[in-house]
Amino acid sequence: MDRVSFIMIYSAFIGLVVNIAAAQNIHIVGDNMGWGIPTSTSVSYSNWASGKTFMVGDILVFNFMTNEHDVVQVPKASYDDCTEDNAIGNVITTGPANITLDTAGERYYICSIGGHCGAGQKLSIIVVSSSTGGPTPPMTTPSPATPTTPSPATPTTPSPTTPTTPSPATPQPDACAPTPDAESPRAGGPTPRTGFIPPPPPPPPNSASVSLTSSFLLGIASVALVFIF
Repeated sequence: MDRVSFIMIYSAFIGLVVNIAAAQNIHIVGDNMGWGIPTSTSVSYSNWASGKTFMVGDILVFNFMTNEHDVVQVPKASYDDCTEDNAIGNVITTGPANITLDTAGERYYICSIGGHCGAGQKLSIIVVSSSTGGPTPPMTTPSPATPTTPSPATPTTPSPTTPTTPSPATPQPDACAPTPDAESPRAGGPTPRTGFIPPPPPPPPNSASVSLTSSFLLGIASVALVFIF
């Protein structure tokens, strides 16, 4: 068996033991008095059992000295007559004795030694199933619900609407002025160009420049004539 399987089985076993231990209640019969003859009428096993819940699976522990007392379960008739007739199971003579409550219902136990049961050494209990649980607690009256006053609704004031000022319409430009018609051409004349401007006439030649040029040419011509003739 591998280690993981062993751990799983061991954990399941421990959980089972814990659940069984939690489901069992151990009741020491008579508490400190143990299982014996009551010392007074004010001390009885009926008073000890009152107010306790005995459930299936619980354990009763009868503490007594061996050969001085014993314990045996009997029906109700034998319990009332303090006799061990029709005993349920064997008489337990060795103390302390542990008895497991394995079924629900009424249980009756007595000490069979002569005179002990008549002196008050007997016990009657009622065993309930584990699903029934303990005694029902007293019902608590629920406190009346305090009516809650609804808070008045706070009126909501609508925020003022900011008026929107329409932007002024952009004036449309006037339609383009009609272009004046060009002058109708005269019959038989040339068709004038629209918008044509004639170039200005060239400036007149400088008179000083003309005179200088003429004198220079006449001098050259004179020199040439000298060399020719």
